[in-house]
Amino acid sequence: MAAPANGWEPARVSYPPVFQWPPRPLEALRWLPSYLYPWNAAFLAIALVLWLLATPSAETLSSLRPGWVLFILARNLAVAGLLYSLAHWALYRRRIQDDRFKFNPRWPRGWQSNRTLGNQHRETVLWTLVSGVPIWTAWEVATLWLMASGRIPSLSWADNPVWFVTLFVVILVFREAHFYLTHRLIHWRPLYRAVHSLHHRNVNPGPWSGLSMHPVEHLLYFSALALHWVVVSHPVHVIFTGVHLALAPIPGHLGFERLVVGPITVGTNGYAHYLHHKLFEVNYADGLLPLDRWFGTFHDGSPEADERLTARRRAR
Repeated sequence: MAAPANGWEPARVSYPPVFQWPPRPLEALRWLPSYLYPWNAAFLAIALVLWLLATPSAETLSSLRPGWVLFILARNLAVAGLLYSLAHWALYRRRIQDDRFKFNPRWPRGWQSNRTLGNQHRETVLWTLVSGVPIWTAWEVATLWLMASGRIPSLSWADNPVWFVTLFVVILVFREAHFYLTHRLIHWRPLYRAVHSLHHRNVNPGPWSGLSMHPVEHLLYFSALALHWVVVSHPVHVIFTGVHLALAPIPGHLGFERLVVGPITVGTNGYAHYLHHKLFEVNYADGLLPLDRWFGTFHDGSPEADERLTARRRAR
């Protein structure tokens, strides 16, 4: 990959020292804090706040009624709208760090005839809020209701505190595998043309691009919440899964490798997915599990990876 026109070159994509052979436990332990902080810790904190302060009681959830369903929808719209808007305002309106650490130094264009409502920003906001958040809410509401009404079993802290905590990690690993499988599915040519091409209009993505999808893709993407239909868990695990699904696309689609926050910089881990938007046929997973390496679709941003991709295309 050529260096961006702003003279800065992103770091090569690499896999963490987990799920690899031979095992490297000490390296994995040293890597773990960077995986948890700041993003996954922030998503967990948001989920805990929503569970404690903005989720109806189990008694209320056990009866499927419009009042609390609309409350959950309004809550999710507020959370997504606030955080996506904040990221867009800071990086793309105020441009607080200009194009420093930006993968593509160009900014989104104005009028585009192939865009819903005429430009990238309006299109991505529309699909996120009108399709993405309601479908997230539908999956969450269904799962919380099934759990509260006793139709699926639930877990409490007292039942098994070790498993209660471990399940948060299991959710992250499951999310990666689920995303890879559904992502490969919608890259099947007929589904790509009918469904996933809408998301891939964002070759140079911004924050709102993350959840800008066709409703069919939203249904598949948020179906990761069905994990809790078969794995005994607590409502806070359900909320965490939904929050992670809805908000993790923000750092992955910011278009920047690092955020400048005062005297420090915070990594976004977004380069692998930026390469997917740029090249289409690489990096289908998010980078925790080495699935792309196992299936031959990994791209680390190097000229050698470009050559391998060109060879694959020629062979096909």
